[in-house]
Amino acid sequence: QSNAVGQVSVEMDAAPGIDLTKLLNDMRGQYEVIAEQNRKEAEAWFNEKSGELKREISTNTEQLQSGKSEITDLKRTLQSLEIELQSQLAMKKSLEDTLAETEGGYCAQLSQMQLQIGNLESQLFQVRADMERQNAEYQQLLDIK
Repeated sequence: QSNAVGQVSVEMDAAPGIDLTKLLNDMRGQYEVIAEQNRKEAEAWFNEKSGELKREISTNTEQLQSGKSEITDLKRTLQSLEIELQSQLAMKKSLEDTLAETEGGYCAQLSQMQLQIGNLESQLFQVRADMERQNAEYQQLLDIK
């Protein structure tokens, strides 16, 4: 048995090894830049939308206050018109009552005057009849002479 002892030397041309730590750090840096950019974009979007919402809330609040003011004014106007209406209705009722009383008084006076006219016409008729009778008698007396 023989032992062969020899040395073998092997050389290879291989690409240098990839530095995984550096690669991971580069990727982490890129992701952090992207994440920061996304955060800034989201914050800008949020601020823009918040501003729009605040402006809309402010506008709506102003419109609400204006509407409340208008409603208050309209209620006040309505109350004053209702008071005026009640006053006008009371005045109308009073005038209607006065008119009815006046008409009643004038109707009574008219009836009284019509009775007087009737009596005067009757008297006038009687006076004419008496005059005609007396005139006829006078004519007869003249004819006799």
